[in-house]
Amino acid sequence: MRRLAAILMLTLLCACSTVDDLSPLSPSSQTVAVRAPKFEDSKPHQWDSGAPWTYAIHGTDVSKYQTSVDWPTARASGISFAFIKATEGGDRFDDNFNEHWSRTKAAGIPRAAYHFFYFCTPAETQARWFIANVPNDPSAMPPVLDMEWNPKSPTCRLRPDPATVRSEMSVFLQMVERHYGKKPIIYTSLDFFDDNQLASFRGYPYWLRSVAGHPHQKYGGHPFTFWQYTGTGIVPGMTGKSDINVFNGSEAAWKKWLRQNTR
Repeated sequence: MRRLAAILMLTLLCACSTVDDLSPLSPSSQTVAVRAPKFEDSKPHQWDSGAPWTYAIHGTDVSKYQTSVDWPTARASGISFAFIKATEGGDRFDDNFNEHWSRTKAAGIPRAAYHFFYFCTPAETQARWFIANVPNDPSAMPPVLDMEWNPKSPTCRLRPDPATVRSEMSVFLQMVERHYGKKPIIYTSLDFFDDNQLASFRGYPYWLRSVAGHPHQKYGGHPFTFWQYTGTGIVPGMTGKSDINVFNGSEAAWKKWLRQNTR
């Protein structure tokens, strides 16, 4: 009887656990989290493993192309964070940055500003431009450096060698970290990651784009903090196709990450 009672008690304790009790899991062992959203997608990928909705925390990224976003509705649908484009190169400022920046904060959505790197302007100039335009808000998440090729650029299609790319990245990242007091996040795509040997560029959290497979499959197991899994998502409160991302961890891990990276 005592053994039976112990088994029953253990069963009850397990049944009462919540997503806050979960710790980050490997992609192979991750289970669907309580309250994890599953957004619609206009061009869905058939995930064979590590599906995005097995992650508890989802977010989006926006720029001038996303207008009139109803952020409270987006938050209610399961959007828990937002990356917002602020600057590009050394002289471009996103038209909707200020609106997105203020309205996400008003809606209680943690957000970060990102900079799109331009290879025809020195990294130091670009870092100064970002710093001049993005407020040093203690409640904001760390800033983001967006590194990807831009072959359709009408003004700059330069593709520097990998050593030069990594050197320029270091200049930008170090200047921005000194100013904001937070280690920046690196966003990149698979081709840029491979072309510039970023597997060896460590010391920063990564936000990886991978819309046709889990990042561990595409990036050779490279560590990541955020994963952009679609560019064709449908998010309530946002019109048209949306980028959707996940945080690589449980809800409890997300809360811990926010405590460590915001003040």
